[in-house]
Amino acid sequence: MQIEMMPIDRLVPYIRSARTHSADQVAQIAASIVEFGFTNPIQIGEGEVIIAGHGRLVAAKALGLTEVPVPVLDHLTETQRRALLIADNRIAENVG
Repeated sequence: MQIEMMPIDRLVPYIRSARTHSADQVAQIAASIVEFGFTNPIQIGEGEVIIAGHGRLVAAKALGLTEVPVPVLDHLTETQRRALLIADNRIAENVG
């Protein structure tokens, strides 16, 4: 897998993304990016559609970033992309 820098305006939010991000959460994500850098890239699939990282995209825009790191996961099938999106959201909910 290779991570590349991509202009923010090329990224396409997944229209059926189930997760929403509050202003407080976006501020926390932005603060993390400022403090530590973009350590968790936005994952995209075919057509530059976001699989995971919608909140990171909003935070990057709030910070005035023009490009972000992305691994392009174009080897995944549509079913795999959807499963990854769901898993990414569910796993985050399972923290203790």
